Amino acid sequence: MSDKTRLPVLFIPHGGGPWPFMHGTEGQLPDDDPWKELEIFLKGLDASLGRRPKAVLVISAHWEKVERLTVSTAAKPPMLFDYYGFPPHTYQLDYPAPGAPFIAEHVRDVLREAGIETAADSERGFDHGVFIPFMMIYPHADVPIIMMSLDPDLSAETHFRIGQALERLRDEDILIVGSGLSYHNMRMFRRRDADHEQAAARFDDWLTEAVAIENPVARAERLAAWKDNPDAQAAHVPDHDHLVPVFAAAGAAGPDAGERIFRGEYLGKPYSAYRFG
Repeated sequence: MSDKTRLPVLFIPHGGGPWPFMHGTEGQLPDDDPWKELEIFLKGLDASLGRRPKAVLVISAHWEKVERLTVSTAAKPPMLFDYYGFPPHTYQLDYPAPGAPFIAEHVRDVLREAGIETAADSERGFDHGVFIPFMMIYPHADVPIIMMSLDPDLSAETHFRIGQALERLRDEDILIVGSGLSYHNMRMFRRRDADHEQAAARFDDWLTEAVAIENPVARAERLAAWKDNPDAQAAHVPDHDHLVPVFAAAGAAGPDAGERIFRGEYLGKPYSAYRFG
């Protein structure tokens, strides 16, 4: 049984590019927009948690290609518009949430105690895997956010171990959030193909079953074997960076099994959000 005084761990989908703002600067989508369900889910996430955390640690799929695992230590992170070819107004967005340098250094200490060395980055801005969903979750930018990169090896085993080290932060009023997408085949995202959509749905269901395994060792083993799933290539091509935050979240879950708390669909391809604890 999990301790209900601790915060849960989340894996959330951050959608595609600056999706909430494609129709204007208000972040309010029309009812027929394919991302509308995600907007509703993210805007309701704060209330579903029951309380505000002291800070949020976000493991973003959009922070990779680093020499080693890196933690942001910026006090006032700038904006990092790491998307291309969108309307000019989507490059004028601002999300002035504060960083938390002291907590960031504590995160590094916690990882170091587990034998995991990190680098610090005092200049990193909020990438769209962070600012887009959190403009929906905490629209007033009133909760400090610390970012953590992916480890360069991108393996399930490494990120499960990272998550295990971070688990204790849940008892320190720090919300751990993995931000990615359970489906991220950029070649097929905007195409309709019935066979592909069925494969994507099967993989999403497999992932949901894997995170729901109660035994953390068995959960880690199942997730580590994700490439053996015959539908894995349908869901994650050409790489799997958007799946990696799930592994860290599952590790930080400890004994808490995951459950699907949201399932959206974009042109026939499903994607899910998970909560542990």
